[in-house]
Parts: sequence; structure tokens; C-alpha cells
Amino acid sequence: MIIAPSVLTADLSDLANACQKAVDAGLDWLHLDVMDGNFVPNLTFGPPVIKALRKTLGDGPIFDAHLMISNAEQSFQQYIDAGCNHISVHVEAVTHLHRLVSAIRQAGASVGVVLNPATPVDAALEVLSDIDLVLIMSVNPGFGGQSFIPTVEKKIRALSAAINDQVSAGGRPVQIQVDGGVKSHNIAMLRDWGVTNCVVGSGLFNDSRALIDNLAIIHKALE
Repeated sequence: MIIAPSVLTADLSDLANACQKAVDAGLDWLHLDVMDGNFVPNLTFGPPVIKALRKTLGDGPIFDAHLMISNAEQSFQQYIDAGCNHISVHVEAVTHLHRLVSAIRQAGASVGVVLNPATPVDAALEVLSDIDLVLIMSVNPGFGGQSFIPTVEKKIRALSAAINDQVSAGGRPVQIQVDGGVKSHNIAMLRDWGVTNCVVGSGLFNDSRALIDNLAIIHKALE
């Protein structure tokens, strides 16, 4: 199970230090929520902040960019140039999905597609053989602190079965990532459903405990 800290929930006034603490704790996937105020109502950060983080943190961490933007087809290269290793794009925001998936891979990054809670899993199956990851949103994107939507179970299980069939036929293995309301009380359940990569925000970055202590609680839950 990969645990990917959602850096948007960290202390944004000291973001590089917060990210470094996550990396020092062994969390080498950093989940970067990019929002444009158009596809989703909130607005976060873009390539300049990501480039600065990469310069400070070095080449070690995997920068996992979740592009909640309406112009991913035109701007994905900026995020790769800024230091992102992985790019995930929303199927709901892309006109030519196959073409974009191919372009991201040719540019040197791994690639994923994102499904909002109400989007059928079939949208990901169309490109399953061409991608590295499917991100299932278990909350509606755009704001933090929402509750987990349990009805995504059916979607996750269907996707896991399709990936297993693809691998059995000699095809590409694909990660299932979940983002939204992931905490210590439900992360083991998600693993049992077939999830291999969990984005964790306030379950890691909060005022109650240090990140390293929150991570220990999550690891205990996964035992």
C-alpha cells in the first residue's frame, strides 16, 4: 500500500518543510492537488510552486500531480517540466483522452485518469491498457475535509477485477488510488477492496499529532 500525503492539507506557509517531514518519514509519493477555479471551485497552486518544491526536495520524491483543471490537454507539459513524475487527469475534463494519455507518456511521465464519484468506471476501462493508475474520487473534488462516499466500493471492486484480468492476460499492472476521506479507520477496508495507493490529507497533516505519529496509527491499522 502506497500512502501519498496530500500536501494541500499541510501548512501552506511552510510547505517545503512539511513535505520534507513526510519524505523523511518514508512517504516518497507526494500528492499535489492542482485546482484552477474553473473545473473545480477552489484555486490552489501551479507549476511555479511545484518547481520550487522540486528544487528544495531534490529528485527523490515522486510528485503525483492531480490536475483538477479544464485545460490539461494544453498545459500538462508545464507540470512535467516543473518536476512532476506522474500526471492524473479527469476524464470529465478531457475531450481527447487517448491522445492526452499518449502525450503525457511520451513526455516522460507516468499517467493516470481520475473518476469523480458519479462517473462510471467504464470511462477508465476505455484506456486501462494505456495507463499506470486510476484515481477514484471518494469525495467530490475541490474542497478538503469531506466525508468518504461508501458507494465507491462497487466501482473499486469492478476496477480491481478488470485490472486483474488485464494482468492475467499479460497486460499492464495498474494502481488503484483513492482520494477523499481516507483515515486510519477505513484504510484497511480500502486495501481489502483492491486499493493499492491511498491519498491521505488531514489523516496525516493535522494539529492533533505530528505527522510521524499519525503515520504510525495508519501503519497499525494496516497490520
